[in-house]
This record gives sequence, C-alpha cells and structure tokens, in this order.
Amino acid sequence: MNYDEALNFILKKQSLGIMPGLSRIYKLLSVMDNPQDKIKIIHVAGTNGKGTVSATIANALINNGFKVGLFTSPWVIDYREQIQINNEFIGKEDFANYIDKYKDNDCSEFEFLTAIMYKYFADNNVDYAVIECGMGGKEDATNVEMNNLAVITSISLDHTDFLGSTIEEIAENKSGICRKSSDCVLYSAEFENIFKDKCRKLIISPLSDNLSVINTVLGHLGLESVNSTVKLPARQERKNGVLLDGGHNVAAAKALEPLINDEVAVIGMMKDKDVDGYLSLIAPKCKKIIAVDVNNQRALSSKQLAEIAKKYCSDVVIENSAESVLKFNPTLICGSFYMIREIYNLI
Repeated sequence: MNYDEALNFILKKQSLGIMPGLSRIYKLLSVMDNPQDKIKIIHVAGTNGKGTVSATIANALINNGFKVGLFTSPWVIDYREQIQINNEFIGKEDFANYIDKYKDNDCSEFEFLTAIMYKYFADNNVDYAVIECGMGGKEDATNVEMNNLAVITSISLDHTDFLGSTIEEIAENKSGICRKSSDCVLYSAEFENIFKDKCRKLIISPLSDNLSVINTVLGHLGLESVNSTVKLPARQERKNGVLLDGGHNVAAAKALEPLINDEVAVIGMMKDKDVDGYLSLIAPKCKKIIAVDVNNQRALSSKQLAEIAKKYCSDVVIENSAESVLKFNPTLICGSFYMIREIYNLI
C-alpha cells in the first residue's frame, strides 16, 4: 500500500462519522501491544486554544532537548501534520505501513489515526507525547493512557449534542482525561470543584489565558517560561492579506470580533455549532458575506447559513464551492477548519 492508497483508505472511514466510546480503539491498541502506556503523555483538553497550547508546550520541550511527539487535529495543510515528532510530519512510507499493517479494524477515522499516532510515538521512543483531545475528553479516542499530565484550556459551550447542554456538563466530560495518579493544570478556578477530586494534584493557572496555562505546565516540568505562543495555520492567521480563522464557536467569535471590521467574509460552518451565536458577533462587522458549502457530512448548507447571516448583514450571497470564492477577493475566511482546508493552498 502506497501513501495515496493509505490516505484514501483512512479517509473513507469518515463516512462512519463520530463514534463515541473507547472499545474499538482499546481493541486495536491491544493488537499494537498498548503503545499508549509506553510513553510520557501530556494530554490537553478544552474548548478553545488546545491546539495552540499543545503546539507551544511541544515546541518548548523540543527547545529543551527532548524528543517530542505532537498530535493535533484537524489538519489544514497536509493530513500528516496531525502526527509530528520534533516538528516533522510522520513520513509517507511510515504512515502507509501502519495503515496497511493494522487496516483490519472497525475503528472510525479518528480512532484509527489516534492508534497509529500512539504506535508511531512509542516505536520512535519519544520523551514526551503532547496529545490534543479531538472532542470532549471522557470518551475521546485519545483518552486511553494509564497516566498523564492533564492540561485543561478554556471551557465553553461546544459539541453540545455529544458533550452536554450546560458548561458544567462539558467541563465534567473534559475532566475525564484526569487520572487519580496524575496531576492536572487547569485554565482557571471556575471549575475547580469539578476537577479537584479527579487528579492527584490540581494546579490552577494564575491567569486565565493560554500563555499562562503553558507556562504553568512548563514550570511544573521544571522548565523555563516562554514569552509567546506558537502560531498555527488558520488560527487568526494572516495569509496574503486574508485573515483565516477556523474557530467555530461563540468563544472563538468573541476572540475574532475585535480583529475585524468591514470585511468581505467567506463563511462555512458545521450544523452542530451555535451558528446564530457565532454569526451574531461576526456578521455585523462584514460588509459582504459569501456563504459556502463545506465538503463534510456535518456541514450546514450554504442556503441555511445565508438565511441566518441575513439577520446581521444586508449583503449575503451563496457559493456552492469553497474553491471558487477567491473571485470575491475576501479579506476574512472563517467558521470552519474543514472549509479553510479546501482553499488554504489557493490563497
């Protein structure tokens, strides 16, 4: 199996959708001889900022001489960017070999990718593996190790169909990555009561921001603080005059809103998001909105998105293909990493 065949094989598993529960990945990891228990894991959960926090912690560890695996999702530029060691993507040959060797499983795409990640990191004897949760915590496919350092970034309403309808329920779900035998670094004291009895030691970040969380983790590991966070693709990224932001919930909209004004915006979103809440903050600061269809089974149709956007912006048009939106000369592309992925390399 070559790389293209392997990539097509795992991508076809997207049709299975989101499959909560850990039985399938535990079964596959058992076949792999449980690699997740052979490495030191820093496990990062939260609603917003977990990708940036994960990447910055990993980068700091690398700069201190450690061999570091990093697992983040979703991908924007290259599928392999989700699995890295010391900032290098998993090789195409390695990726294809793992897919071919373990292809006989009933896992979802994310479960299979996660299992491969653990096996790859264990096979390469990383000193640390910094693992970003995919969704939630308790039943996320990454939540399979016996010990870790748990890190919790900011928590807000998102994925309510899966994680709970209140912020407390969502916090409870994310606390599922904590271990009684391990420590936890928490973004703020707001949910201290939920986390304090689920770990050995609860360490609360002194400031409720990503950099403070990162430096609290580094201090706990005996390392020096850093002055800035790593910049990731499509996280408030400016590329050739276009602002790209894949954030997709109200908290992300609140962070983006101060940065924008009078924008020509391309927006695509998933139907399981608070689309109205997001657009109520972003759309009033746009002079024109191009609502697009995203190539994902969870996507909200461009027509439905446009109807909501019209409540907040007088000039809204529909475009069926994300790849054709550049003719509008957009200044902002936002609302979904999946949508930005389709046009990132064209900008």
